[in-house]
Amino acid sequence: MDPWLTLLLGIALGAMLGALCTVIVLQRRAARAGAATSGAGTHAVDPAVLAARHQVDLAELRSAEAKVSAILREELASVQATTDALREQLADAQRRAREFDERHREEAAARTEREQRESKVLQALAPVRESLHDMQLKVSELEAQRSLQHGELSQQLRSATESEERLRSTAESLASALRANDTRGVWGETQLRSVVEAAGLIERVDFDVQSSISSDAGSGRPDMVVHLPGGKNIAVDAKVPFTGFLEASQIPATATGAEGARRTALLGAHVKAVRDHITALGSKAYWQGLEASPEIVIAFIPSESLVSSALEADPSIMEFAFSKRVALASPVTLWSVLKTVAFTWQQDVLTHDAKLLFDLSRELYARLAVTATHIEKLGRSIERTVKDYNGFVGSMERQVLPTARKLNALDESKVLAPLAGVEESPRELVAWEFVTELEAAGLAAAELEASAQRAD
Repeated sequence: MDPWLTLLLGIALGAMLGALCTVIVLQRRAARAGAATSGAGTHAVDPAVLAARHQVDLAELRSAEAKVSAILREELASVQATTDALREQLADAQRRAREFDERHREEAAARTEREQRESKVLQALAPVRESLHDMQLKVSELEAQRSLQHGELSQQLRSATESEERLRSTAESLASALRANDTRGVWGETQLRSVVEAAGLIERVDFDVQSSISSDAGSGRPDMVVHLPGGKNIAVDAKVPFTGFLEASQIPATATGAEGARRTALLGAHVKAVRDHITALGSKAYWQGLEASPEIVIAFIPSESLVSSALEADPSIMEFAFSKRVALASPVTLWSVLKTVAFTWQQDVLTHDAKLLFDLSRELYARLAVTATHIEKLGRSIERTVKDYNGFVGSMERQVLPTARKLNALDESKVLAPLAGVEESPRELVAWEFVTELEAAGLAAAELEASAQRAD
């Protein structure tokens, strides 16, 4: 309860008690006064009795006053206690108010200082905020690009999946087609032609296809005969051992148990097929039917995997091929060999052209030496012509013009201009090639003349 409300209630209660006591005392006095008045009407009241009554009333009044005073003292003590409590509460409230004011001032000062620091920090971080804003814009742009690229990537993945499905179907169709011997043969010949053309060789110039060869082992028709410089040749035949390898490739290399044993058996069948091709090709002895051919025939296998799987399953297959005079060649090895052949042809052509150029240069040099004699004769002819011209001019001036000038008297409108002689002479040859040839020609002419004179 509020202390001030308690104080007011105590004061009001004391006032009510005091008023009540006063009213009671006044009523008793009035009653006794009435009784005394009525008794006086009947008989006279004894003054001693009245004094005793007054004393009794006074005693009662004092007793009531004492009670009221006691009650008031109690109320006053309660009020004082309440007042002390209120004073303490007021002091505590004032202390709290001061503390609150101090704390409020401190918080305001701290808030102001914090706001100042934050303002300084914000000012210092303004470039960072701008950078963050730019970065946020960039991130938004990148996110938009990422979303676009994600969509494009999803589309590309779907396209890749579709392409992979088509490729798988095509691969299955190709695998089914390559199970036929005729199809494998056409594929091997096509791959062989592609490798040869990639090496830079020209058909019917550097190689021939399906040429018939006859030898002691019988007649044969290799897929290609490559011509080497110097009139040499080498036979190339395409072989495609594919069935065993195709079935073995469908089993994982890490397979064990029955699947692993089956894969090993299929690779063994693949090796056997390669060995059979080597044996059959070596028995044909194509080199015997070719002119100037090394004693080998190239067995072209149009896939690196076919060769490597056979070598992995049976490392001795290469020595077996060498013993049969057969060279196993994958597309890479055959291309390197044929590239070497093409380079050799280029060097051979360059050597032939260089020899032809050397012969032509020697012939040209010899003909230039012969031309020197004709140039010297032409110079002598020109010099003789100049002398004849100068003689003609001199005769014209000495003999003809004096007579012609006498006719000037008859017709002065015609004036004969003087004739100028040719003072230039032909340029002499100074190149030592020409001079040497002229000296040799002069010596030869002198010897002929001397021989003619001796003969006369």
